[in-house]
Amino acid sequence: MGSKVHPYGFRLGTTKPWKSVWFNEKNYQEYLYEDEKIRDFVKTNYESAGIADVLIERPSDSLVRIDIYAARLGILIGRKGAEIKNIRDQLAQIVSDKNVKVYVQEVKNPYINAQLIAQDISGQLQRRVSHKIAMKRAISNAMRRGAKGIKIMVSGRLGGAEIARTEWYMEGRLPLQTLRSDIEYSVLQCQTKYGTIGIKVWVYYGNSQI
Repeated sequence: MGSKVHPYGFRLGTTKPWKSVWFNEKNYQEYLYEDEKIRDFVKTNYESAGIADVLIERPSDSLVRIDIYAARLGILIGRKGAEIKNIRDQLAQIVSDKNVKVYVQEVKNPYINAQLIAQDISGQLQRRVSHKIAMKRAISNAMRRGAKGIKIMVSGRLGGAEIARTEWYMEGRLPLQTLRSDIEYSVLQCQTKYGTIGIKVWVYYGNSQI
């Protein structure tokens, strides 16, 4: 009773693909650590580009392919491709000078991407916008842009209150126990003047064909 399952992990192998595609028993710990550093580097240094996802693939021990999904590609590519070259060089150092290929993909509809919605709400909370206004605006935008359902939950010292609490809003459908339902989920920690506020976003796109 009351057991919570991660919406993405629950669907792995059925309707959702792996975000790191490789398996190496000998170097598993090293590769896992490198993947974590790659994602941290991209999300920390290029936060303004609206990073939605970072997919990593290792077709061989000497090659690493990285797909970066972002809302604003210009920040990642830079003038005449200078910034993407810099990203490639920095990532090559992280993966011990292996051959690194970096591809940037545009997120066509950022208003229905769970990660970008969470980042947008986080930015508004840091600018002292009311959490209720930020959540309702995000839900309204997502439903207008084609989402079948959305739920947003925030937890912490909301509005600078002394006692932490949890608030959530939901609109549309959100069939969490249906394996074929295409649900995107994101968790983000927002650092405000009053402390850390946790943000969770679920977006339902409809049913996938299994």
